[in-house]
Amino acid sequence: MPNNQFRRGELYSFITGVASTALARRLQKNFKQDGVDITIEQWSVLYHLWKQDGQSQQDLCNATFRDKPSITRLLDNLEKQKLVRRVASKEDRRMNLIYVTETGRRLQDPTHELANQTLNEALEGVPQADIELCKAVLQRVYDNLK
Repeated sequence: MPNNQFRRGELYSFITGVASTALARRLQKNFKQDGVDITIEQWSVLYHLWKQDGQSQQDLCNATFRDKPSITRLLDNLEKQKLVRRVASKEDRRMNLIYVTETGRRLQDPTHELANQTLNEALEGVPQADIELCKAVLQRVYDNLK
């Protein structure tokens, strides 16, 4: 039996999209108030590099769900800000590996704190059991569609 019990205006992708946008806007506002001069898109790239430095541009495309031109533009701007550097791969000189600079590393802790603060604001009053259920459902949806 199909499990598509929604009415007009209750489409789940719309609801999650609006929530995601609101969260991103609040995080951007919190970055700005704290004097962190990067965009949420740039932060998402840095976030993945902090987890594993030296990724290829294609790896970053996959990790951030962005296309190559978008990642190239983000990396160009991050490089101008001296937050990342491109290094030609020793195995394949056509490929660049992306590394976080020391300046970029200094943003890791303060931006993680701001992200946690923003999530806490967003989840205020939501019981932990509801959060876990929501995470499980969204993971299932993602797994079903990938």
